[in-house]
Amino acid sequence: MMTRVMLVPVLALSLSGCALLKPKAEAPPPDPGLATEIAPPVETQSLEALGSGQSVAALDTTSEAEKAAALSAPTGGGELGRQVVALGSPADPGLWVQTSLVTVVTQGSVRAPNGQTLAVELRPGTGAALMSLAAYQALGIGLTELPELVILGS
Repeated sequence: MMTRVMLVPVLALSLSGCALLKPKAEAPPPDPGLATEIAPPVETQSLEALGSGQSVAALDTTSEAEKAAALSAPTGGGELGRQVVALGSPADPGLWVQTSLVTVVTQGSVRAPNGQTLAVELRPGTGAALMSLAAYQALGIGLTELPELVILGS
């Protein structure tokens, strides 16, 4: 009788170990709809390098003459698209827009919601569009605004 009482726990323990012997399931194949590319590394700069504590005028190194010339430049290109733009790095001087609508650096222009058109350098980018500090100021756009611009090719 004692042997039978001892046999039940031994059998129960030995059967519970069977779950460890099951083969592991293989990982499912990757979903082709998921993104597989890795984003390029982000270039960052310290606040000291960006001119922390300086005025906007001190950061904007584009002359008023350059801005006036860009505002009066003819726009001969066709519309590439419309994009909402944010302020780009103030440490990057010049009149430029970084946009996913171009694949190489080229000349173009942008038309602001107020109707003003500005000649700019169009730079390839990914994701949201960015515009230089000088371009924001030349178009009279507030630095905290996110305007929708018409991007025009050359």
